[in-house]
Amino acid sequence: MRLRALPLLLFIALLQAVAGQAAAESPFRNWGAMVIAGDWKGANGGPTEAFDNARRDVSAELVRMGFEPGNILQYSVRPERYGKEKLAKSDIRAIFEGMGQLAARTPDGCLVYLTTHGAPQGAVIDQSLLPPGILAAILDRTCGARPTIAVISACFSGVFVPDLGGANRMVMTAARPDRTSFGCGQSNRYPFFDECFLQSAPSSRDFPALADRIRTCVTEREVKEGMRPPSEPQVFIGAQLRPVLPFYVFPARSPP
Repeated sequence: MRLRALPLLLFIALLQAVAGQAAAESPFRNWGAMVIAGDWKGANGGPTEAFDNARRDVSAELVRMGFEPGNILQYSVRPERYGKEKLAKSDIRAIFEGMGQLAARTPDGCLVYLTTHGAPQGAVIDQSLLPPGILAAILDRTCGARPTIAVISACFSGVFVPDLGGANRMVMTAARPDRTSFGCGQSNRYPFFDECFLQSAPSSRDFPALADRIRTCVTEREVKEGMRPPSEPQVFIGAQLRPVLPFYVFPARSPP
């Protein structure tokens, strides 16, 4: 009996070793990510660090979620202000070119995270406005059919869902197309949505769970602060991506 059991035990041990190795390799290892701060002015026109704080700390959180540091590009309207960081200038053409170069070396998937002011026509990128159709065209030309996640943290950012929504895409926005979002003042550390992203990620298993937690967090924060009308963050997951997205699991973290 012991001689017969030995091969089975070895087989089980081998399966456990393979499973452990697979779990140790992040599904986002060969994804490219781009995190963009699109403005530096607060809601009242004065300077704010909220967008660049979010850009920096969301990038760090993506590393903890399994993205490779070398596959994350960061953009700022004032890159010279953050000389110790490797930043590119926030510019629509530069974003297009950077995403193309990034996608060429990261074949498994794309993520773009934009934090900025917004309008019903699109999102602010420095002195320009990025319309939803232009961002959709950028992703079409660079990321193509690969899994793609777009996170737009801005007022009226729900306007991006119809153009960005596709079978291979997940879109998360900070507000409905007809609503503002909150937390872009001069004294805010982060916009509300970005803060909820950072707070919710450590306890989330994957991006769908993260999206649910963010929406709950934003609602609670707006009620607490008395902000009305509610921003109502939007979530879209394409039919092709929905069944496979639960397999893109974030690394387990030890409790604090």
